[in-house]
This record gives sequence, C-alpha cells and structure tokens, in this order.
Amino acid sequence: MRRKIDYEKELNAAQLDAVRSVDGPYLVIAGAGSGKTRTLVYRVAHLVEKGIKPEEILLLTFTRKAAEEMLRRASLLLDDRCSKVSGGTFHSFANSVLRKYAGLLGLGNNYSIMDQSDAEDTVNLVRTQLGFNKSEKRFPRKSTLLEVISRSVNRSEELGVVLYDEYPQFIEWEEEIIKIRDAYRQYKRAKSLLDYDDLLVYLKELLTRHTEVRAALSRKFKYIMVDEYQDTNKLQAYVVCLLASAHKNIMVVGDDAQSIYSFRGADFKNIIDFPKIFKDARVITLEENYRSTQPILNLTNEIIRSAKEKFEKNLYTKKPGDNIPVFVDARDEHSQSKYIADKILELREEGTELSDIAVLFRSGWHSNDLEIELTNRNIPFVKYGGQKFVEAAHIKDVMAHVRITHNPLDGVSWYRVLLLMRGVGQKTAERIIEEIIGQKKGFDLKEDTFSKTEDMRSLFKLLREVDGVKQTPAELMHAFIKYYQPLLKVKYDDFNKRLNDLDSLERIAARYSSLEQFLVDMALEPPERNIIEAGRGDKDDSRLTLSTVHSAKGLEWQTVFVIYVAEGHIPSYLSLESSDAIEEERRLFYVALTRAKENLFLLKPHVDRSPRSYFSESNTIFTRVSRFLEEGGILDKYIQVEGASNDIFGDIDIEDMVGGDTRVRDAEFLDMLKDYYRDQE
Repeated sequence: MRRKIDYEKELNAAQLDAVRSVDGPYLVIAGAGSGKTRTLVYRVAHLVEKGIKPEEILLLTFTRKAAEEMLRRASLLLDDRCSKVSGGTFHSFANSVLRKYAGLLGLGNNYSIMDQSDAEDTVNLVRTQLGFNKSEKRFPRKSTLLEVISRSVNRSEELGVVLYDEYPQFIEWEEEIIKIRDAYRQYKRAKSLLDYDDLLVYLKELLTRHTEVRAALSRKFKYIMVDEYQDTNKLQAYVVCLLASAHKNIMVVGDDAQSIYSFRGADFKNIIDFPKIFKDARVITLEENYRSTQPILNLTNEIIRSAKEKFEKNLYTKKPGDNIPVFVDARDEHSQSKYIADKILELREEGTELSDIAVLFRSGWHSNDLEIELTNRNIPFVKYGGQKFVEAAHIKDVMAHVRITHNPLDGVSWYRVLLLMRGVGQKTAERIIEEIIGQKKGFDLKEDTFSKTEDMRSLFKLLREVDGVKQTPAELMHAFIKYYQPLLKVKYDDFNKRLNDLDSLERIAARYSSLEQFLVDMALEPPERNIIEAGRGDKDDSRLTLSTVHSAKGLEWQTVFVIYVAEGHIPSYLSLESSDAIEEERRLFYVALTRAKENLFLLKPHVDRSPRSYFSESNTIFTRVSRFLEEGGILDKYIQVEGASNDIFGDIDIEDMVGGDTRVRDAEFLDMLKDYYRDQE
C-alpha cells in the first residue's frame, strides 16, 4: 500500500526546500547535526512519489551500509519502489559500469579485483622482479609502496610529492618507486587485474574517451545524489560531474566545515568549487541543529567563522540547555588525565552512562597517559582510531626488554627481544633461550654465543650495565629506548609516527619508583590480558569512548572531552607550515566540538614535558592555548575557564597561566616546536 508523506509536517523549511528541489544542480550545505541523512531519505521518497522511475535515480555514498540504510528508510516512508533505487559506493558503481564496457578500454569483462593483501603481494612480486628486494640500503616494504602509489592516484599528485609529505626517509628511492609503480600497472593490465583505485581510474577514462557511453549513462541515471561530498577526492568528483554533464540533475550534500580527510585523498575544493562548475547551482543551507545546545553551537559557530574559505551558516537549535563549554588548563598530562577521570566518575554518579561520554584527541598517542589512568580507576573504555597504546608492537618490544631485566627467565619476552635483532632467526633465538633459561646462565653467556651480530653484543652489554633494583623505571626505560630506536627504524617503515609513543612510555615510567609495580600496572591480572583488554570491562558493560577526531565524525555523545587543545597538538605541528593544512585543522577541531550534545570540556596540559631537553635544560616548556580559541577572544566570550585548584595546577604560579613570559607566543617557540617534531618525524 502506497503512503502519502506529509513533508511539511516532517521537515523544517530548509530540509523541505532541499527535498522538493528536483531538476537542476543543487548543493546542500548540511551543518553538523542538521538532519542530512533525513533530508536525503525524504528526497529519495519524494522523487519516487513524483513518478520518477527508481532505476533512474543514482545515490552514491561512501559505504554500502549507508546506502542500504537510506533506501530502507525511504521504503518505510513510501513503499518498496524505493528499494529499487540504484544506491552504493563509488567503487561498486564503477565496477558495475566497467563490467559492461571494459572491452572499450582493452580490458576483459572477467577482470579480477584485488583486495589490499593481493595488491601488496603483487607490488612485492614486481619489486622482486626488478631486483629492488636485494638492496643493501633500507627499501620500503610492500605495504608502504602500495600506500604511496595509492595516495598518488587518489590525490592526483606526483608520486614524489607524496614521498616528500608522508615518507621523506624514502625520497632517495623515488626513481625506483616510480619504476615499480609503472611495472605494477603493466603487470595488472597484462593479467586483467584491477585494484580499488583502478576502478575509479578506468571509469574516468571510459567517461572521458567514450562520449556515447557517457550519454547512455546520463540517460539511464537522470537524477544523481551524492552524500558526504566534502569527502570526495578529485577522481570521484570528476566522475560525478561527467555523469551529470548532460542533464545536470545533480544534488550533492555535505558540509565544507567537516572536510577533514585530505590524508585519504579528499579534496576540500570539490565542495567549494561545485557552484563554479555548475554555474546555475542553487545552494541550500541546513542550519537548524538537532544535536547540541545553543552554548555549544555559539562556540562552534565562532570557531568556523574565521575559516578562510567557507559557505556562510549559523547553526541554531530549539533544544533546551545552558551549560557553557568549560576550558581547563591542567598542570601537566597526568593532571589532565586525573581531571577527566574524576569528572567521568562524577558524571556517572549523577546518572550519565559511560557510553554517553567520549574523550576525543587529534592523534592516537594523546590518550596514552589517560588509558593508564582509566585502567587504574577501573573505568572501562574502548578506543577507536590511532593505535591502542600497549597493544602497539613497538610498545610490546620495549616492554619485553624491561621484563627480562626484572625476570631473566621470561621466555616469551626473550623470544620477542631476540627476533628483533638483525641476523637472528627462530633457531638461533631458541638456542640462546635454552642457554639463558634451560641452562640457567642468565646474562652470563659466552662471548661467542652473541658475537654474531652487533645488535646482540649491544643488548648483552646493556643488560649487564642496567640494574633493575638500583635504577628507577624511567632510567631503565630511557636506556632501553635509546638501544631500541635503531631497531625500530629497521622494523617499521612508519617508525617516525611511533616515536611519540615511546616518549609517552618513558613519561609513564617516571611516575613509578618500583619497577615491579610499573610492570604490574602495565600488565594487569590475569597475566595474559593486556592493559587495554582490562580497560574494556565485561562485554555487556557500558564503556567510555576514546577516539581520534577522524574516527568520531558522524557520532555524538552527551558529554565530550577534547584533550591537548594546545598549539602543536591542535593544530598539529605537521600543519604549521601550510595555510591549507591549518584550515583543515580548524575544521577538525570544529568536528570534535560538534560531537557534544550537552557538556563540552576542553583541556590542555599547561606544562608539556614531551619534547624533554630539546627546548630547555629543565625538560619543561609551557604550552600555548590553541590559536582556534584565541581568535576573536573566543576563550573569553564563549567558554568558562575552570577555577584553579591544587589538584589541577599543583604549584604552578596561576599568574603564569593567564599571561606573562612563560606563555610563549613568539615565532621562536613555533620554530623550536617544528624543529623538534621534524626530528621526531
């Protein structure tokens, strides 16, 4: 039975305008929490209800699940005709077209699509055939090679640019990597193999070179809708524009203020330039927010108002609530963690479920200290995005060294430590472990036992020098990290991204006077469970969410904490030399803040000890609040600064926190910051 929908009752004025807009090009700027998905669902139903054949409607989304859910909801609104709308991802759509027209491109219709693992193996095969697997100097692994090639394709950038931006340690191999890329392309074509990127590359080629195919597809898909347009890359946007070139019946929906995925190839210019490509496009803005209270929206509106390029919008809400966002300048990283844990326990006592609370951060390592604090407080949590701290392979590597210092009979840790070494294989490791544990020789092995490699000589020299009883956990950690760093560079292509974790591990160790207690806290009972699993609690428990901002997009919580709201962190130090990158950092901050429904807390450690001796002999610098909170007096106008307390600030002079020489603002500070993190990268 067909149902007639009362659109005026179900939608606000702007949503209704978008739903009833049919012919021609439209750009719908959907502010955070403004009902974007609802608008798309009702528009699908409206087009079908108007008599447009479902098969003539194309809905492109970034996940199959998103398309299926929208069409399911549209079917519930109207009838089953909506389920016949052509909906799916860019890649699935490209595959359906190429299966029919592959012959025009010299491809067989029976081509195979390689998954990530297959593509990496193919790259490795090509690398071996070219002889680059025998290089004496460090050469990128297969996964890194594929990532570099893929990013070059998705960003429509030269391969050398990607290397410079993401993997500067491999710039010397640019010529060889280009040869691998070209041979990889030839191999795929000869074997009728396509990777995910090829689906879009060949679709673009098909639509560009064969006008008759483009015309046929335009006749078939008379109405095109694209979700999350701000996340499209250049290839995807070009394909969409080609598909709509004949009839121009296209509606793209997205939010320029939430374009945060440039590292995946997303191009902010796609949504900004849409009205330039379709010159008669009408822009419809959804501004009524159904998620957050007005004080939160007042802050987020101001944050994005300073963006250099944007579509003007001012989010408002009818939702009650007057809690003003709170800013906390905690003494240091650990005080920041303690404040959050205290506040979470307080909220839980007031009846807030842990599942309604999230802690968001720019980089995965920002939560390292917090993870330890939450576990010690028995606050269950789950982490999304970034690398889970103590589950990370490099953290396990270093901890294995510390464990054998505490317990030389720890065979599992010995095995991990020995296999890290260059020139040591499984049999050699087993033989040495037998001598150490089976024959109870401990560290007193004969010289010829470990003389085969420099790594082994260095290790046993270090093991004989350190003293787990007399030295503090921090001193031990510092010694082992110094020894481990050359191995880290050999083992991991992205070693530069793992260094911050090692620094966090050393800072956490500095809080302990007992090595045994440190190891106990890092590996809670039962012994086989690591710290993150212990932090998760039982399967049915409500859990706190820890998440990178990138992984939190599209989600919402009653209470949100955003940590490390300081220069060099938000915005990231990696963005300081690029105005475009700074603008994306602004949008990322905006996304973080707009996840909050009722309570929003912004925190930064006043003292940052992570750079250690790079800046001062005292191993301490004073952080500067993020520029995004300083612009236009935002911190004074829209945020409540939490009153100082000894628990938060300790013995820091409160006057230093609101101004003065210690709050470094000059170019010298930023130069030092960039120099330090450049070394870390």
